[in-house]
Amino acid sequence: MPYFADRVKDTTTTTGTGTITLAGSAPTGYRTFASGFGSASQSVTYCIVLGTEWEVGKGTFNGTTSLTRDTVRSSSNAGALVNFSAGTKDVFCTATAEQIDNTNFGSVLAIASGWAMP
Repeated sequence: MPYFADRVKDTTTTTGTGTITLAGSAPTGYRTFASGFGSASQSVTYCIVLGTEWEVGKGTFNGTTSLTRDTVRSSSNAGALVNFSAGTKDVFCTATAEQIDNTNFGSVLAIASGWAMP
């Protein structure tokens, strides 16, 4: 089961389809993957974006600056690994659509926040 952490965002200049090397420097208002997930290896869900190139999946963060792209859930490459081109990409922690049951989303939110459903 992947771990989640709020406001985790970093960048990478890694190209290709392999392991991502994170810069280890979060934009203002965000935390790095290391500060969000700690120094142990963790399974995380991620999104990587560069213009029209994007990928959402489950990966393994190694506790420092490495993110292995284990399973792609969706992408701009028909659901396959994206061969990222040169440039600075945003990399952030997110829940995938598969992890959210959209049919019961309102009920889940109501229960989590203590609201009563009609």
